[in-house]
Amino acid sequence: MYRSHNCGELRIEDVNKEVTLAGWVQRVKDRGVLTWVVIRDRYGITQLLFDEERSPKELLEQSKTLGREFVVQVKGTVIERESKTKNMETGDIEILVSELRVLNEAQTPPFTIEDETDGGEELRMQYRYLDIRRNPVKNNLMFRHSVAMEVRKYLSEKEFIEVETPYLIKSTPEGARDFVVPSRMNEGQFYALPQSPQTFKQLLMVGGMDKYFQIVKCFRDEDLRADRQPEFTQIDCEMAFVDQEDILNVFEGLTRHLLKEVKGVEIDAFPRITFDEAMKRYGNDKPDIRFGMEFGELNAVAQHKDFNVFNSAELVVGIAVPGGASYTRKEIDKLIDWVKRPQVGALGMVYVKCNEDGSYKSSVDKFYDQEDLAKWVEVTGAKAGDLICVLSGETNKVRAQLSALRMELAERLGLRNPEEFAPLWVVDFPLLEWDEDTERYHAMHHPFTSPKPEQIPLLATDPGNVKANAYDLVLNGNEIGGGSIRIHDKKIQAMMFDYLGFTPEEAKAQFGFLMDAFQYGAPPHGGIAFGFDRLVAILGGQETIRDFIAFPKNNSGRDVMIDAPANIDEMQLKELNIELLVSESAES
Repeated sequence: MYRSHNCGELRIEDVNKEVTLAGWVQRVKDRGVLTWVVIRDRYGITQLLFDEERSPKELLEQSKTLGREFVVQVKGTVIERESKTKNMETGDIEILVSELRVLNEAQTPPFTIEDETDGGEELRMQYRYLDIRRNPVKNNLMFRHSVAMEVRKYLSEKEFIEVETPYLIKSTPEGARDFVVPSRMNEGQFYALPQSPQTFKQLLMVGGMDKYFQIVKCFRDEDLRADRQPEFTQIDCEMAFVDQEDILNVFEGLTRHLLKEVKGVEIDAFPRITFDEAMKRYGNDKPDIRFGMEFGELNAVAQHKDFNVFNSAELVVGIAVPGGASYTRKEIDKLIDWVKRPQVGALGMVYVKCNEDGSYKSSVDKFYDQEDLAKWVEVTGAKAGDLICVLSGETNKVRAQLSALRMELAERLGLRNPEEFAPLWVVDFPLLEWDEDTERYHAMHHPFTSPKPEQIPLLATDPGNVKANAYDLVLNGNEIGGGSIRIHDKKIQAMMFDYLGFTPEEAKAQFGFLMDAFQYGAPPHGGIAFGFDRLVAILGGQETIRDFIAFPKNNSGRDVMIDAPANIDEMQLKELNIELLVSESAES
């Protein structure tokens, strides 16, 4: 037996017990006649004592040879500590060691294995197995496990069945780029790794598995950000014989359950707004509603004077920044520089200070009088002491720019409390979006999303204004889940493929198996997928998903620990019949 107890469980009531512990050496404190060694495992830390008066001489000498991260096993007696440590769960006791066994020596690690480490992110990713020993990473992974268990508990109690779907599937042209896998046995042909189990969960509905879920790995070959990885995990769900209201109710329930069980937070309100309303009020389709600063559209009160910047704009829109009137001119200039960065792309910013005495001071006083500015105040909801920030330009661009500014200011003002949770449903998305490059419509979600039933006739005359039977769940300004009611009628699905530019032959080649299945009685169905990594991060008070993944990739999509992706052997390339790569490899 390597251990009778773990390193986090012994307490004062265990004094005089004979115990066996095993773990990693965290630190050694040598005082000559006394040596203290702290050892660690997943459960906590325990202090060991080697005492000249009570320990064999050779044991005391052996303790002095221990280094950081040595793996050791000790036997000894639990004793009460003379100097107790209140901020340590095992701080009332220590182990008077009678036997010490070094299970494995260790090199000095490249960074300190402490909560506050001296290792940079890239270095810690290279030695991720060491980073996992640190409490912040270890606790994140344990937290992720607890969320997954609560998901499975809730959905299982709701009679959902977890079904595994294939990882080696067929590449489709919709969505992000696929990761492809060459087939050795089928020369010149490729599998794709799934971006989602979408078609398989629809086939499960045809198969009568009317409540399906899966915590599943998915893959997208796309540019990375802090909240994206090339491989990620979804809570993937589908239900049959349901409408949109059924799905929203079930997954409001899941979200409430997770917040209560994992965070101890009770949430009653799940407000709903349309996509159009979200864009108008917040400038994006995943608004953070923990704070105000809603958009005020100013065209009617700002385009009547000789200020051509506003007169020529498609949209003039502003927000009221709480307490912003106290900003100095230098601070406002820095804000203007911020919105003019390439990442935001604004050409400039107009501002109005709402003074405590009820007067207004703006950067466009030459064009607008106090009466004009009072109307701006009314539209933006500004109060005395606030600062109104105004941008103008093409509608979609300026909304995105002001949305970025709103989030930046909220961050600076401390309005995005990670322990406050504000969920929101966004509904009635456009079914289709126009792509200027390809000069055709693309599905905003995916080609299996149903249009609103009453708007199906509009597909023939005004496809750009057709609304989808789709919904996103937003939490604290992050989309954590999205889904839709699916098309279950073969004729409507064929019509959708036609509007998306598929010829009948292309539709059959890509999705013939699904169309065939619809001939055998497809029930009405719909579903949702939660981004599990993102959900866990937000519940954990962060927005960077990498911190909650055991072995993440870096911003270039590389695993710097195992050095992947990497070249493969020329013989493997030949077996896979990838002749181009074989010839390039030979030339290099």
